[in-house]
Order: sequence, then structure tokens, then C-alpha cells
Amino acid sequence: MAQAIRKDVGDNFSKIMKLSIIIVSWQVKDLLENCLRSIYAKLVDLNFEVIVVDNNSTDGTVEMVRSNFPQTKILASRNNLGFARANNLGLKNSSGDFVLFLNPDTEFFDSSLTRAINFIAHDKKIGILGARLLNADLTLQPSVRRFPALFDHLIMMFKLHHLFLLKRYLALDFNYDKTQNVEQVMGALFLVSRQCLNKIGFWDEKYYLWFEEVDFCQRAIGAGFKVVYFAQTEIIHYGGRSFNQEKFNLKKQWIFSLSRLNYIKKHQSVLAYWLIFLLTPISLFLSIMPVKNDR
Repeated sequence: MAQAIRKDVGDNFSKIMKLSIIIVSWQVKDLLENCLRSIYAKLVDLNFEVIVVDNNSTDGTVEMVRSNFPQTKILASRNNLGFARANNLGLKNSSGDFVLFLNPDTEFFDSSLTRAINFIAHDKKIGILGARLLNADLTLQPSVRRFPALFDHLIMMFKLHHLFLLKRYLALDFNYDKTQNVEQVMGALFLVSRQCLNKIGFWDEKYYLWFEEVDFCQRAIGAGFKVVYFAQTEIIHYGGRSFNQEKFNLKKQWIFSLSRLNYIKKHQSVLAYWLIFLLTPISLFLSIMPVKNDR
């Protein structure tokens, strides 16, 4: 990883500057309610707007937001737009100098986001900032990775990670106690400057799910911006609750495979693309093979 960045960040974020918080939600009404409640309770030092884009939930999400959080802008889609398209819809309706793309299964337990806003506001070279993610029991949740190489794709496709530890890709050597430049951060808390958005554009809607934030980070770095992991902001991330409700494993694998192919075609070599393309049917077949239970 690149060298560490200074850690002496204060909490004097100017209320003249505005933050837009965009949350894409699908079938997680209770988690979203908890998330929104924490935002309005803890982020009192910030000038912000909250935009919820609901992907055609049937669990009463839209009604809950309108009833319990009338100050929230709710955009109710009649279809499931996926993550990238829904984020773009929220982005088109936002007005902040900074945009926080936030998962609905997150919870603020303090006001430390103010430090992250102050940090990114004072360095125009920072395009994207991620924070320290915690599990429900407040243990550390890994959230930093490096960009995947061809070897990493192959290992993941054929489920060989138990034989070949992906130490470089998974950044297993990363120090989460230190604020520093990184290659990619998890999209659960994804803070982006308007300057970066104006230069690199919206989320790539070819990704329905997965690889969107990897692509976004790579585009930002390619445009001359820094991606930063900021250790002084913490948030609880309950993790993957929306899509984990989909039980059909082959469908998940198919969506993941399409996103991976799109990413490789866009950012890696032609040889890598065609190799992964030709091997994808085998990977899909392996994903539906029954797993032997030795117990």
C-alpha cells in the first residue's frame, strides 16, 4: 500500500458545505429504519440531505420512510434497478458537495463521519474515501482490497482459495489502524467528492451487482484522484442482507460472472477477457455442483 496519510484531523466541518447521503434499499425495511434513525441521531454536526432509492420493495419500506422520516427524499422505483442504476438515480437528485453512498444495513454509533468529511474536504486530490467497518459485535470487518489480477479471477472462479491464499488481492497485510492510500474500498460506506464525480461520471450501469465500486475506484485513480481508507471514522455494517435473500445460487453466480467479465473487458487485457469468457461455463457448472458434507 502507499504511504500513510496524516492523522491530525479535526471536527470543524463547515455547514456551508453540503453532504448528500444516498441509500439504495431492497426488502430491508427494519435495517433501513435503524440506519436512518442513526443518521438523524448521530450526524447532527453536518449539513446533509438523505435520498433513499427503493428498488421496488414489497415489505412496506416506502411507507415506513414516508411515515417515520418525512425529511428523507424517497425515490420509489417500480422495478429493481440494481445497485449502479439506483445509485445514479439518487445522484441525479442530489445537490451535495460530497456524496456518501451508504448501505442500508449500516449504523452510525457516533459522529465520527464529520472527521471523514473534514478530511476529504481539505484534500482535493482525494476522490473516494472509505471508513473502518465493524461487525455487529464491534470486531473489525475487512473492507480494503487491491485490484484483482488474472490469477485472482481464476482462483475465485474455480473455488481454489482454500489452496491458494489470495494475500495480495485480499490485502491480508493491511493495517486498519492507519489512514492511508489504497486501491479499493468496500461500497458499504463510499464517500465521493463532487469534483471526482464531475470528472469520471456516474456509476457504470453495465454492472447490476458486484464490481461496481472496484470499477469506480479504478476510474478515479486513473483520473488522478486518490482512494483513501480513513481509520478515524467507524460504522457498523451488518453485511449483505439484501442480496442474501435470493436463494437461487446459480442466479447469483451468473450475475457475478457477468460483472466480472465486464470489469475485465474494461480494465484488463483482451487475452484475460477471452480466457475468463471461455472458462465461465465451467465455473457456472461448478457453482451448482452439490457440496459434500463430511459431518
